[in-house]
Amino acid sequence: MGSAIILGAGIMGLSTAWALARAGWSVAVVEQDAVPNPRGSSVDDHRLIRHAYGAAAGYMRMIDPAYAAWDLLFAEGGERPYVQTGVLALAHAPGGWLAESRAALRGDGHAVTDLAAADIPARYPFLSGDGIADAFHLPSGGVLLARRIVQLLAARLAARGVPIRRGQAVAVDPARGALRLADGTRLEADLLVVAAGPWGPRLLPALAARVRPTRQIIVRLAPPPAHAEAWARAPMLLDLAEDGGFYAVPPVAGTPLKIGDHRFAPHGDPEEAREATAAEAEEILAYARHRIRGLADYRVLSASACYYDVEPQERFVVERLGDRGFVMSGFSGHGFKFGALLGLALARAAGDEHLGAAISAWAAGEAPPPPGLFADLQQETTA
Repeated sequence: MGSAIILGAGIMGLSTAWALARAGWSVAVVEQDAVPNPRGSSVDDHRLIRHAYGAAAGYMRMIDPAYAAWDLLFAEGGERPYVQTGVLALAHAPGGWLAESRAALRGDGHAVTDLAAADIPARYPFLSGDGIADAFHLPSGGVLLARRIVQLLAARLAARGVPIRRGQAVAVDPARGALRLADGTRLEADLLVVAAGPWGPRLLPALAARVRPTRQIIVRLAPPPAHAEAWARAPMLLDLAEDGGFYAVPPVAGTPLKIGDHRFAPHGDPEEAREATAAEAEEILAYARHRIRGLADYRVLSASACYYDVEPQERFVVERLGDRGFVMSGFSGHGFKFGALLGLALARAAGDEHLGAAISAWAAGEAPPPPGLFADLQQETTA
């Protein structure tokens, strides 16, 4: 193995650095901000992991290996920052994402319980059943405690002697495995991995034609005392509507209730402030008022923005850059759940020319894992 530079200390950069270090590479990480980065898309109370994935069977089938990859990291780190919740999916019209998810899940043997509109308030008295045309409950799935996972990864890198250098990259040279920092420093290694999140398109013009940064708003709430305990035991909520609907993350492990919408905002600038305006917060709350009973009684704790790096079809971009580089981008708000898995996969592919060329279609959810990649991951995650 040789030397590697990872640009970006979000979930993908840190996971890849951890996996490469485990595989025997000499690794250094470069990050423009503190770690955890308060401006990073990875740094929040929670991210969701679930098998329900619409018609995207490739990503649905990556979930079990993703759990195994998290188990490997958690066992190494001595803690398990994950809470099982299950999934409650609601739709305002028949067909679409919910029906596609049900068909794909049952086709792969997952237990799915169909629900009627009247079942929703009976099971979850803080929710309304109005306007529900279809619904199901899935027992698998839960909340990854994102900030704690980023901290855990940083601690594992420190334990392995992997430095995290503070610096802003202004140019990358994948052919030479090199990058240049704003202070003029030039760094070079056998392998360069660009995992710069929404800043990636600024550094790679070809990526800018495929991936755009978007500003996404989340609102954190405190449920009223009458519903606090029920919310803490609730499944994640996916409320699907023609306008995109909203999602809700239950207040697990001392975190707040969080809601956001499913739409991708117009192009955004990741250098902008992370505070959300009152109008932005109100727009998110408006999506939830029809479903969460008495939402006016919930206390708004905060509202903020994060930035996704969005690929139009929501496919991950994990591709070679020349002879000595890789790019990891286009995670479109659903990549966190695969962080440990993709890090381990890239570490395998980095030292194998065939796997390096074949990994892209798998990461995009379009093909099974290339021969050798999945078997190696199974050995890693079951060791």
